[in-house]
Amino acid sequence: MTTTDLIIIGAGPGGYRAAEYAAKNGLQVVIVEQDEVGGTCLNRGCIPTKTYVHAATFQEAFERQQQVVAQLRSGVEQILSAPGITLVRGTAAFIDAHTVRVCSDQVAAQEYTAPHVIIATGSSAKLLPIEGIDEPRVMTSTELLQLSVLPQRLCIIGAGVIGMEFASVFNRFGSEVTVIEYLKECLPMLDNDIAKRLRKYLEKRGIKFQMKTAVQSLKDIDADAILMATGRKPNVSENFQKAGFEYDERKGITVDNNFETTVKGIYAIGDVNGRQMLAHAAEMQAIRAVNHIMGKTDGIRFDIMPAAIFTEPEAACVGPSEDQLKEQGIEYVCKKAFWRANGKALAMNESEGLLKLFSDQQGHIIGCHAYGAHAADIIQEVSVLMCRDTTVSQLHDMVHIHPTLGEILLSATD
Repeated sequence: MTTTDLIIIGAGPGGYRAAEYAAKNGLQVVIVEQDEVGGTCLNRGCIPTKTYVHAATFQEAFERQQQVVAQLRSGVEQILSAPGITLVRGTAAFIDAHTVRVCSDQVAAQEYTAPHVIIATGSSAKLLPIEGIDEPRVMTSTELLQLSVLPQRLCIIGAGVIGMEFASVFNRFGSEVTVIEYLKECLPMLDNDIAKRLRKYLEKRGIKFQMKTAVQSLKDIDADAILMATGRKPNVSENFQKAGFEYDERKGITVDNNFETTVKGIYAIGDVNGRQMLAHAAEMQAIRAVNHIMGKTDGIRFDIMPAAIFTEPEAACVGPSEDQLKEQGIEYVCKKAFWRANGKALAMNESEGLLKLFSDQQGHIIGCHAYGAHAADIIQEVSVLMCRDTTVSQLHDMVHIHPTLGEILLSATD
């Protein structure tokens, strides 16, 4: 048995960031990965889909995503080859709360023990138990990204982030795209006004939407490929019972604000704790967990978590939507700005877009939702301002370069 300071299970964004940060702070780390390093985000999620967003043709996208993923995966492997980090290939299973056994087809089983363990096993696609789910044409985003031939007709079940991104991309490539959604509007995390305008714009581009529609059977759907984009579920295991911490198959592993489980010394970060299923959330949770292990404090604001949807045009948000503010009974001020009134947007031929900036009664910025070219970059600026409790009047006095899309945010302060 090998003794180390920290065992990390999973080498996705949370896992490899935790390993890198812990090793730089002097800890000896063993990180276990049963598949490719980089996790869903790099291999099957964020990165491959973004290469599709920026490619001109389907064939270019298919070839380029493999090159980009391989290059970035190599970079992660380089990080995990740093001094203080031991990458172990195989499947980890708890023997007890602080001991894991790693098994693989290549080498004999190995056992590791440590006072601290970080679980970063991620999530997987959630499939609906409906008729026709086992048909070959029914797939998750993983299989869709592996298609080498563009489907003429693509049906997408679910109008969340994954569904909307793929709808936008495959529509641009020339597929006939239909999106079926149970809820009355797409992208429920977005402000309803923003989501509706984005959907209407995508409808003008030829995407068909069937909202407030429940799918009973996939056999009757007339399409060459059916993408199940009905959410993701935390990757939990019955083996976790041997470690003794609390977890739920649907909600994930129970953690506190330091991402420590109900068993001291064991942490769960990223999608597996079900809190915020975002790669950048996993990375920051990794830093918090390692800081807690080392007795350090930090100022990370997990209540301020920006998110983006890379449709065309893209959308992004931070903080509550107007609907949520109303539901919570929070008094607020909403100011709007439009891409069509911005010189850089017009020069780029990107006049479609709306930004909504929310502030409280004292003028502090409490949220911003937008869609339009480079909306994610603008929302990132707002996120930084919110982390420093900035007011709308303070933002109004901050110089922005002309001509830039950033001026759209500034114009919302008038």
